[in-house]
Amino acid sequence: MKTISKSIAGFLSAVAGALLVVAVFHFTLWGKDTAPNITVSTTPVNRDARNGGSYAPIVKKAAPSVVNISTSRTVRQRLARSPFQNDPLFRQFFGDQSRTRREESLGSGVIISPDGYILTANHVVDGADEVKVAVDDGKKEYTAKVIGTDPPTDVAVLKIDAKDLPAITLGDSDQLEVGDIVLAIGNPFGIGQTVTTGIISALGRNGLAGFNQYQDFIQTDAAINPGNSGGALVDAEGRLVGINTAIIANDNGGNQGIGFAVPINMARHVVERLISGQRVTRGYLGVKLQDLDAGLAEQFGLPDQKGALLDDVLPNTPADKAGLKSGDVIIEFDGKKISDANSLRLMTSQTTPGSKVLVKLLRNGRENTFTVMIAELPGQVAANPAPKNNSDSVGFNPDALDGVTVADLDAAARQQLRIPNNVQGALVTDVATDSNSAEAGLQIGDVIAEINRQPVSGSDAAIKLCKQATGGQILLKIWQRTGDTHYLSVDNTKK
Repeated sequence: MKTISKSIAGFLSAVAGALLVVAVFHFTLWGKDTAPNITVSTTPVNRDARNGGSYAPIVKKAAPSVVNISTSRTVRQRLARSPFQNDPLFRQFFGDQSRTRREESLGSGVIISPDGYILTANHVVDGADEVKVAVDDGKKEYTAKVIGTDPPTDVAVLKIDAKDLPAITLGDSDQLEVGDIVLAIGNPFGIGQTVTTGIISALGRNGLAGFNQYQDFIQTDAAINPGNSGGALVDAEGRLVGINTAIIANDNGGNQGIGFAVPINMARHVVERLISGQRVTRGYLGVKLQDLDAGLAEQFGLPDQKGALLDDVLPNTPADKAGLKSGDVIIEFDGKKISDANSLRLMTSQTTPGSKVLVKLLRNGRENTFTVMIAELPGQVAANPAPKNNSDSVGFNPDALDGVTVADLDAAARQQLRIPNNVQGALVTDVATDSNSAEAGLQIGDVIAEINRQPVSGSDAAIKLCKQATGGQILLKIWQRTGDTHYLSVDNTKK
């Protein structure tokens, strides 16, 4: 059975045990360093060229820049548990019933400047007491300093005390296309530098559970295995276009032809700040987003499914102050086209707080442009799931949203389901499993706030609006049990 797992840079020794990778979403900085000499080339690869019989020229150009990274850390392990271990008298006579051991792991990195700056994956060095970097295919070894890490993108920057190193040229990952040839270079399973080749299988991969908070992965079939993490993904010109970070693996953790790399443009955004000693800040718009499907695009009168639909605009946020509203569809941000919700989320996060950006959107079928002052991303707030409500329910008109029952939002329901007082609508108390509403995603505990863009004040209003509904689809705006708002397009034909 296939499972999604990190291409963990830690290929561990048998006695070391498994390396625990802890995803702590914060940044860390150690001091301020001068700006390095990093070379960047944004020229697209020549796709009309025909390869000869060898990739050796590419390897000779890029491979010297790829290094092996070894890390170690001390881990305290509790011995066999005793029922008396928490007793102070027991600890007084027998001491702390635990022991320490050293864990070691191997990974990869890429030299990005001649004076010793190295780019790698955060999970390669996470929690390490000591980091060693081997260059020139292992002929020289240095102790590395961790300049900074950014777990949300799985990026880290190291520094070694060396000069005239073979720094790689950085490419432009925005220029990549599916089908482009790429090579992965790293240290899989600790066997030494290894080169594999393949193509770009997909771009903009996101939504992978257990991975980076910010995802815009390059997917490739070039073989990536444990130990490749932090290594280079290079194009046909030998330029660095991605940092290898994850794989979809079988039960043994081996390569299945589906690997992922952090795009170099995303990594550069972080690297520049870490090296200069700045905080890694991220832009904040203050909206909740969802992708468009065919039904929603039709309901909102859109020509296609491109754009990011605003489920909700949070009060007193940059979006709210600029005049953005729930139901708007953002199609352009700071002059760049928006393909889906994730692309807007990434663009916003990479915008410097305090910047003014132009946001182009569609509202009621008309194009509008707003100026938004981007703020700094605040801390995240966890949502609380709600239990099932057993309130008395009122049935919908069977000709619209057939199979759904609702109730008014009373004080008891609000308290039990933790529904804020500012949320108004009709509480969903039952949804037939074979109904169109269930297929669209409506669930017990949701609150229907709007029907066909009209506000719902309670169950009677919901029934009235359903009786008035015409057309093949009904547009619902719901407050979900997670605390978010969401739009659904429901088939308006009786089942």
